[in-house]
Amino acid sequence: MKANIAPLREEHFAELREVLDAVAREGRYLAFLEAPPVADAFAFYRSIIERDCPHFVALASERVVGWCDVLPTHGESRAHVGNLGIGLLPEFRGSGNGAALMSAAIDRAWEKGFTRIELTVRTDNVRAKRLYERLGFLVEGTHRRAFLVAGEYFDSFSMGLLRS
Repeated sequence: MKANIAPLREEHFAELREVLDAVAREGRYLAFLEAPPVADAFAFYRSIIERDCPHFVALASERVVGWCDVLPTHGESRAHVGNLGIGLLPEFRGSGNGAALMSAAIDRAWEKGFTRIELTVRTDNVRAKRLYERLGFLVEGTHRRAFLVAGEYFDSFSMGLLRS
């Protein structure tokens, strides 16, 4: 199902946290296994808006069903680098929504002056890796035993995209 892409607004916070929690609880895609407490999540979302960070949501029937953001890294020597995060509810995957979210966030990141975007993806998340490669990301390294979920280790790839 196709979703509409929109910049993050405060009215999205509650639904965004619910989607974040649902994706986290799948245990396959994010570094955490549940969303942070409501107050912490909302404070984080507010800081994203205040800092004008690239953050977009996917909306289906006016409900949040996914997100993509590019957040700055810490340190002056890495101020040109953004870290991309993305998540979609399962029923909205494979319909072009991930590419649309990423394209919006990446375009905004370039406008903001980033010249490099990084992401991490588990090596068993083949579908996501293919999407990232289609959008120009290259594998730059492998991290062995990077994730530990339910007693099982998973490797991950570091991927990067340079502004052309």
